[in-house]
Amino acid sequence: MAVNVYSTSVTSENLSRHDMLAWVNDSLQLNYTKIEQLCSGAAYCQFMDMLFPGCVHLRKVKFQAKLEHEYIHNFKVLQAAFKKMGVDKIIAVERLVKGKFQDNFEFIQWFKKFFDANYDGKEYNPLLARQGQDLAPPPNPGDHIFNKPKKPIGTAGNVGDPWPVLPSPPQRPTLLSSLLVSPMSPFPAARGARASGGHSGTTERHLMELKLTVDGLEKERDFYFSKLRDIELICQEHESENSPIISGIISVLYATE
Repeated sequence: MAVNVYSTSVTSENLSRHDMLAWVNDSLQLNYTKIEQLCSGAAYCQFMDMLFPGCVHLRKVKFQAKLEHEYIHNFKVLQAAFKKMGVDKIIAVERLVKGKFQDNFEFIQWFKKFFDANYDGKEYNPLLARQGQDLAPPPNPGDHIFNKPKKPIGTAGNVGDPWPVLPSPPQRPTLLSSLLVSPMSPFPAARGARASGGHSGTTERHLMELKLTVDGLEKERDFYFSKLRDIELICQEHESENSPIISGIISVLYATE
């Protein structure tokens, strides 16, 4: 069984982000460049295999994970290993898979202390253990937002433009634009150019209503997500029983379409 550690406060014993990345990369022969890339959960699964051989089925780990639902799957594997080895740590899966620096840095700080308390110094070949699979770093958080191809500046007649300027496809009206032109609004967007003053106040009220709606939807999403997590953990506990009902539930939970 594992030795549990509970100290999570920032102390002089904690490594810097650069030292922590160097430790992860050296231990597992990886090439991570950011703490945020630990959000896939795959590295933690292999660390558990290093500490407690056999507690993790590495064939279940998605080493090439690039999507959030794949990260969640890996953390579920990690949770099952924690439970098997009696680790008390609660994994904030919903926060870690978002790829935020602070959440992932705090977790790797705790995990390093956990590792030091349990590692017995035995030899371990990480490449052989994962059968030569490259543990591809997840895309840097925000890349899908900030690294979109930029539209060329200018017109089609500009000399030397590397990209042709194509007409923009018609855009679907967004929820926000539909609010601005809704019959409920006393000032449709078409008349917005002729009005100011009180219009901004009404717009702000619509935006506030929209924000409240989004907040409510997020709370409802989190509620049902926690229910699915509970169901998945129960299924993992009884997965070895080869029950067709359990297998059916797991296949539904992991379906991507």
